[in-house]
Amino acid sequence: MTQPSIEQSPLFTRWKDPISGVESLVLSKRVAPLQKSFYFTNTSLTDDGRYLWLYCAFPPSGDAYYGNQLAVVDFEEQTLRHYPETLFSDASPYVDKVTGEIYWVSGLTIWKRGPLPNDPTIRVGDFPAELANNRRPLRIATHLTLSADKKSFAIDALIGADCFVGDLPIDGTTPFRLWKKFDRCYNHAQFSPTDPNLILMAQDGWFDPATGEPGTTEDRMWLLERGKKERPVCPDAPLSSDWRGHEWWDADGIHVWFIDYRKGTEKVNILTGERTNVWPSGHTHSHNDQKSQYLVGDICPTGSEFRVAFFNIKSGREISIVTEMPPLSFPRRAYHVHPHPQFCLNDQYICYTTNVFGTVDVALVSVDQLIERTS
Repeated sequence: MTQPSIEQSPLFTRWKDPISGVESLVLSKRVAPLQKSFYFTNTSLTDDGRYLWLYCAFPPSGDAYYGNQLAVVDFEEQTLRHYPETLFSDASPYVDKVTGEIYWVSGLTIWKRGPLPNDPTIRVGDFPAELANNRRPLRIATHLTLSADKKSFAIDALIGADCFVGDLPIDGTTPFRLWKKFDRCYNHAQFSPTDPNLILMAQDGWFDPATGEPGTTEDRMWLLERGKKERPVCPDAPLSSDWRGHEWWDADGIHVWFIDYRKGTEKVNILTGERTNVWPSGHTHSHNDQKSQYLVGDICPTGSEFRVAFFNIKSGREISIVTEMPPLSFPRRAYHVHPHPQFCLNDQYICYTTNVFGTVDVALVSVDQLIERTS
């Protein structure tokens, strides 16, 4: 698969930011009223550039936690296919970047299917019914991440007032393995990219399922090693989820990136505790390339509409991909319509959600043009 198949796709319409001049490709073919990019921690484009998976929503049904389905762009056939059987919870879908298969969570079960119309839907594994104890789960996985040995998904199940963190092997036979049970919310569990026995997780805002009263949080970011006690990522500088969040692993497995909502995008060395403020403007969601030379983020520090920007770490220069998103006709929170930009296709593109045409759409922007404009 070559890059021109994306650049020349008839499924996309070119849009140029009127101020920065950066050009994006916006998916104009539709199978749903809302078509969104994946949550930024999980790539949606395969490594050969053939398949681009996306979220679909059909207002007023569903919401950000349970109401999205999946569709896939096939750049070889230049088609967009919608699969309604993929109704998923939270932001759980995970794309196998080699095969193009998609995994998702529904109820207590992880499912998968391939990108082609006749591919079967296959049950991968289940969260134990005895732990659920006749209760409906709020989630089984916030967003599925695969272990470094490619054998298991990280699980951060929230059922009633109980939180279960562990891993569920993808072999179809090995049962769920519980690492730790908590009496408060931990979510955004992400397997280390280098250590299959280490999970990054977030102590997030939560509400008592019986009373609706808000629970307390001590610190946002935690590490859980198999068989050991959880420990904070920044033990000398605890901050609750009100001040710190949207964390993700660096590819080196040594650094964790996160947002300090007061100071911007930062990273911390989990071995030494050294913290670095890298991008003061990156206040909402950010993502880095595999070599940590560049950052992309959606920025909404004051409650106004988002802008999407690219930051060249080496040069210290920034450019807007979208200078300002126009207002939506409904609250963004209802279906989690945030840009959530992410590097993908071996860092050749950035994928994000946009509404510059008045509809909620998936967009791609080539990284080369951004590097050229910020070097």
